[in-house]
Amino acid sequence: MARTAWVDPDECISCGLCVENLPEVFRFADSGKAECYNSAGASEADIQNEAMDPCPVSCIHWKD
Repeated sequence: MARTAWVDPDECISCGLCVENLPEVFRFADSGKAECYNSAGASEADIQNEAMDPCPVSCIHWKD
């Protein structure tokens, strides 16, 4: 079963890197913080490599 990514809104600084790199997975919520709306939109490897690893504040996590 695939894991689901989530963004901790208390840690997110709204840099937009995840939204820019994977718009099919991440978007900005009304709060201005990033949110994961579609973990199935990309592979776990792509989410890890293109969003989680480059996130400057490491606010994107896996829900198991």
